[in-house]
Amino acid sequence: RFIHNFSLCCRKGPQCKLHFSHSLTSGARMPHQGAPMGPPGLPYGGTAPVRPVMPSPVLDPNRKRPTPTPPVQAPPVQNRPRSAKRRKMADKILPQRIRELVPESQAYMDLLAFERKLDQTIMRKRVDIQEALKRPMKQKRKLRLYISNTFNPSKPDSDDSEGSIASWELRVEGKLLDDPGKQKRKFSSFFKSLVIELDKDLYGPDNHLVEWHRTPTTQETDGFQVKRPGDVNVRCTLLLMLDYQPPQFKLDPRLARVLGIHTHARSCIIQALWQYIKTNKLQDSHEKEYINCDKYFQQIFDCPRLKFSEIPQRLTNLLLPADPIVINHVISVDPSDHKKTACYDIDVEVDDPLKTQMSGFLLSTANQQEIASLENKIHETIESINQLKIQRDFMLSFSRDPKGYIQDWICSQNRDLKLMTDVLGSPEAERKAEFYNQPWSQEAVSRYFYCKIQQRRQELEQALAMRTT
Repeated sequence: RFIHNFSLCCRKGPQCKLHFSHSLTSGARMPHQGAPMGPPGLPYGGTAPVRPVMPSPVLDPNRKRPTPTPPVQAPPVQNRPRSAKRRKMADKILPQRIRELVPESQAYMDLLAFERKLDQTIMRKRVDIQEALKRPMKQKRKLRLYISNTFNPSKPDSDDSEGSIASWELRVEGKLLDDPGKQKRKFSSFFKSLVIELDKDLYGPDNHLVEWHRTPTTQETDGFQVKRPGDVNVRCTLLLMLDYQPPQFKLDPRLARVLGIHTHARSCIIQALWQYIKTNKLQDSHEKEYINCDKYFQQIFDCPRLKFSEIPQRLTNLLLPADPIVINHVISVDPSDHKKTACYDIDVEVDDPLKTQMSGFLLSTANQQEIASLENKIHETIESINQLKIQRDFMLSFSRDPKGYIQDWICSQNRDLKLMTDVLGSPEAERKAEFYNQPWSQEAVSRYFYCKIQQRRQELEQALAMRTT
């Protein structure tokens, strides 16, 4: 049988490990299954044969390893693909012995190290972009405002009622200068409200205001038009309220003088307050949550000492709505002034175009499938290289010393079998006849049978006691 397995090994190469494992395992277990370790026949009571050692009432549980209970399968977790990917990262590395055999593989390891640095850089940049997107990214741009008007004189012979009365039409338009965006923003999108105040003496207290306010359903336009009857010059005032995002507030004059800012967002105002506190060392050295107000803060907050947590609440009373942009204009009915247009440049804040590119970079999934397929190919190639390395080691070891290799393999299988069965003592010595002629063997057998008889008697007595009750 050994010669047959050896011939199979020579024919099948590395796959013969399975054949050797089965043959050696079954051969090593034959003395335990076929030939009993003690005298022929079963002992009293029909229990399994045991080795004749020092008597014991029952089989020593330490002689055999307890049967391991099958592990309970954990429920599948959601981040399993991530853990699988983490395991695959180690599979991409070539073992040191393969790198020694193939010096050209160092180029692959250099590429792998470069890929790791590139992944780390990309991940760090992604985190920086995510943090940058949390903050408002604005750019200062110029919005050019065009104000013009036309005059329509009265026509007595006109059949239309509107044509028989002189009227003028005011136009308010604008555009963003040097707008790089593909989609031009509408003029009305820059404002929260627009109020045109006409001369009250000419149009009365009930008809001298023209108002536009933004609502959730407002349709954006490129300009505003106002038409009124009249044949004389009209003085008007335009009040434009910019739509700040995030909202901006005008500071109380006392606080504005202390902080050096006039109109700003709430977060910037709180940051300026904290900078003033640090610069003037107003934070209490013992109780860090308190601020010791200087003479300016005492006038503003009306207290000698306050907590940091009280600043937002106290700041609410010191913030006022931002001032509107005020433009004074004269609506001229002189025909020579019809082609004249008044221009004004207004500083506005628009979203940085880089913000759209950064958001697109974070949401981009381009080339992800191609990268995943290439990763799978790399892992499959590395696995095949490792398998070929195992086959090569087997062939080389077997070709150098076939006899010693087989003997070492048998010894290794024997050690594995002993670890798996966990048998104490020396089975080879116990199978010999001299073992049963030891001076203590007769007494050991007598004690063994005596213990078995006592155990059986107790079982019978318990059975009789249960029957009588």
